[in-house]
Amino acid sequence: MARVSERAQSSPMEVNQGEGTMVYVERDASGRILRVETTPFETMSDTLAWQSEELERWITAQEEVRRRLHDLKSTDHEIIRVLEDVVSLLVERDIIRYTDLPEMARIKLDERALARAEIEALRDTMKVKYA
Repeated sequence: MARVSERAQSSPMEVNQGEGTMVYVERDASGRILRVETTPFETMSDTLAWQSEELERWITAQEEVRRRLHDLKSTDHEIIRVLEDVVSLLVERDIIRYTDLPEMARIKLDERALARAEIEALRDTMKVKYA
């Protein structure tokens, strides 16, 4: 995956202030940018102007990748719960046996089920105590 320094993660105009007019880049064998830094580094293979269209496209692509990864990560908890419910439904309807699941999957599902049960018990206690 392509890397960008902390400074280069900002927009080119923000980083350009006081940094000079070029960045140092590492490219792969096809010429694609892999890494961008504001100072020279050992594996750099080229330089680019801050105003270059290629750098702007690369930064835009990096920002889009980060945004999409964030979007995926934000749904991870929801999809985990959906999968837990699907496994429970399949077991309840005798479509699969719980013991057919890999041991680590059973352990994780059991841990999560226990944690949810403990949370529900605490919520019930709070309802009674503070109602």
